Parts: sequence; structure tokens; C-alpha cells
Amino acid sequence: MKLLKLSIVALAIGLMSFNSTPVTTHSHLSGTTNTETSIKWTSEELDLGEIAQGKPVSVDFEFKNTGTSPVIIESVQVACGCTTTNYAKTPVLPGEITKVSATYNAAVKGSFRKTVTVKTNAEEMPRTLVIKGTVI
Repeated sequence: MKLLKLSIVALAIGLMSFNSTPVTTHSHLSGTTNTETSIKWTSEELDLGEIAQGKPVSVDFEFKNTGTSPVIIESVQVACGCTTTNYAKTPVLPGEITKVSATYNAAVKGSFRKTVTVKTNAEEMPRTLVIKGTVI
């Protein structure tokens, strides 16, 4: 099964590199965007409010592939060891919705603001997602 998934990913990447359709781009303030691969995030910042110390809390950041080509999550990075992530390792096909899950384990009381940085082939710059709240 794992070999089949890897074969599909390799095929999708191969097909994207041999695509004869010209890439359409739009210029805007943040640079150039490829309209064949584009995504729309449901939310980029989640306020957890008050959470208990030492009890992990998980959140999901969802996005939809609004383009015409598969979207690949290239990397997901967190700012500290108190946050872990999980995300789709396979291409997100046009029209599909996927999520980047983040779990925060609060060790220290007080307010917090943690970031999750997501790099995809659909956005020129990495997207910074934010989890914030207060540990009680």
C-alpha cells in the first residue's frame, strides 16, 4: 500500500513537470502566484482561550485546493518542541480539502502564541499559522 502511494506521488510529480499548459500568473503586492496551484485557508489564527496546563490540545488548520493542479505540502515546521504536527503526505487534488493538525502541550502557565510554518508548492512564501491562548 505504501509503495502504491509513493508511486502515485511520483507519477503526479512527473506529470506536473511535463505539463505543456502554460502557467498563468498574477502579480500582486506579495509577489507572483501560480494560478494552477492555489489554496484557500479556512483560518490562519486560532485562539484556544483558556487551556489546562499539561493537557495537550489539538487544532486543525484546513485549506482547500482551489487550483487546477495538485498541491503538495513540502514542509511543516514548529517554533518549539511543545508543539507537534501532522499533515497529508500525499498530493491534495483540485477541489479537495485537507488539514494541518497541530498539538500544543502547555508546560508553563500564562499567555502563549505558537507558530506553525507551512510551505506548499501553491504559495511562493511559507504560510505562518498561529495558535494562541492562556494556560491556566
